Amino acid sequence: MIQPQIHPNAEEAFRDSYILDFLELQNPHSELDLRKAIVGNLKQFILEFGKDFSFIGEEYRVQVGSKDFYVDLLFYHRDLQCLVAFDLKTTDFQPEYIGKMDFYLEALDQLVKKEHEKPSVGIILCKNKDTQVVQFALNRSMSPTLVAKYETELFDKKLLERKLDEFFQIEQKNETLKQRLS
Repeated sequence: MIQPQIHPNAEEAFRDSYILDFLELQNPHSELDLRKAIVGNLKQFILEFGKDFSFIGEEYRVQVGSKDFYVDLLFYHRDLQCLVAFDLKTTDFQPEYIGKMDFYLEALDQLVKKEHEKPSVGIILCKNKDTQVVQFALNRSMSPTLVAKYETELFDKKLLERKLDEFFQIEQKNETLKQRLS
C-alpha cells in the first residue's frame, strides 16, 4: 500500500499484477535469471510498467555504514518524481520482505534522492502473494511500498484455442436450438 499523502497518483501508476511472458523464463527460475531477463528485455519491461519509467541501474549499490547493499533494479518515475526500487522474488510474498524494502527506501532517500524529488517507492515483485498476508505486513509500514505479483506465461495457447472452439460450438448449438423452438 503506497501512502496516498506522499504519492497521490501512485494508485494509477502501478498495478497489482504484471504479465512478464516476454521474459521467456523457464520454471523454476532464480532471482538472478529474473533480473537478467528483465534487464535484457528492458524496453518491454518498461512498457509493461508504464511509459514514465527511466532505468537507473541493476544491482544498484547503496553503502550504509561500512556495508554495501544492492537494490535489484532502480528506476526513476517521471510523473511521481521519485526513485522506484524493485526487489525481485521468485517465491510467494513473505512479510519479512517489507523490512528489507523499508531499509532500501530509507537508504535511497537519505543517500541518493535529490532534494527536489519525492520519497522513494518500493515494489516487491513476487511470484505470488496472499492479499491478506500482504495487507497485514503493510498495515504498520510507513514506507511507500507496493507488493505485486508477476506471471511469466499466459494461458497455454492451444488450450485457449480448444476452449474457444468448444465455446463457439456450444453457442452454435444454442442458436440452432433457439431457431427450432421459434
